[in-house]
Amino acid sequence: MEPPRMSPMVEPLSWMLGTWLSEPPGAGTFPTLQPFRYLEEAHISHVGQPMLNFSFSAFHPDTRKPMHRECGFIRLQPDTNKVAFVSAQNTGIVEVEEGEVNGQELCIASHSIARISFAKEPHVEQITRKFRLNSEGKLEQTVSMATTTQPLTQHLHVTYKKVTP
Repeated sequence: MEPPRMSPMVEPLSWMLGTWLSEPPGAGTFPTLQPFRYLEEAHISHVGQPMLNFSFSAFHPDTRKPMHRECGFIRLQPDTNKVAFVSAQNTGIVEVEEGEVNGQELCIASHSIARISFAKEPHVEQITRKFRLNSEGKLEQTVSMATTTQPLTQHLHVTYKKVTP
């Protein structure tokens, strides 16, 4: 069976497609946390619909114990560079982020965040992300976060090497 043809609607995001592995490990920090490192696999694909599918799976770099997981969809508003990023996370957070794609850079910020009723505090109130394909062909992701007790602060930075198209 032939792979599905990519919808022309998501062509501006085609630079994100593939399976990516963090190299070196990602770095996490936040005023209420000890700095940490993590390994992450990012899988960004399409099935011919006018959206991309994604999953991010983070693991402890020494023990390989699962850490954070999220999955969702990336959509483009037709005939614009406006992007919506819809994510469900294993922490009980569901979010919609919106922004723009400009060349090989995608900048998005939370539009709405929902959480399970028993999510631990402090609660996440705002998220921003930037994805970019750097000059070495590696995908970078930077995530900033604000909570009920902390202002918007960089939380994560990871660089991925592409391992499959």
